[in-house]
Amino acid sequence: MRIPAVVILLLVVCAAWSQPRAPRLARMHYAGGGDWYNDPDILPNLARFANGELGTRFEEEQSVVQPADRELFNYPFVLLTGHGNIRFSSRELQNMRDWLLRGGFLYADDDYGMNDAFRREIARLFPDRELVELPAGHPLFSSWFAFPGGLPKIHEHDGERPQAFALFDDYGRIMVLYTYESNISDGWASPHVHKDPPDVREKALRMGANILYYILAGEA
Repeated sequence: MRIPAVVILLLVVCAAWSQPRAPRLARMHYAGGGDWYNDPDILPNLARFANGELGTRFEEEQSVVQPADRELFNYPFVLLTGHGNIRFSSRELQNMRDWLLRGGFLYADDDYGMNDAFRREIARLFPDRELVELPAGHPLFSSWFAFPGGLPKIHEHDGERPQAFALFDDYGRIMVLYTYESNISDGWASPHVHKDPPDVREKALRMGANILYYILAGEA
């Protein structure tokens, strides 16, 4: 029997982050020139969907956090997305490394055009670890909703197959999830933004709920 997500959320947030307000999903404001800020409604929409489907109690408003901020340690989920360049300073890399090794989770979604920069910076962040592609049978794809074929395709981009990559800590926990040629987070945008059909948006939101449930449940 699956543990109710609201119970997991309260345990994880209270024990690990101990913040007094209801938890928020956060977006990373990075340097380098990429549009970290695009589609500001995606996290509020995901929070609303998760609250309805999983029984979580996320605030339906996003927070914005920079890589060097100590505030980073207050968030159970941080999204990084965009189309362009990303660059982290040495101080930012150290803070992010500490945060991730102490239980933080970064979800990076290529919004088309950030792949090279993101991979370069991840190699600087953890030079001794590599992104590993997740197979379709990984528990991430069945943690709440079932995706038998693995990561769904939301936007065409170059028409390549969608891929999900993970960076693991020493205990097998996913610290960083990176999705490529899928653009899950675009599917969280309000209907008028990208004009995705309802079934495509539903797939994207369900995949987002799976990510949230998986990291909150602490499945390995």
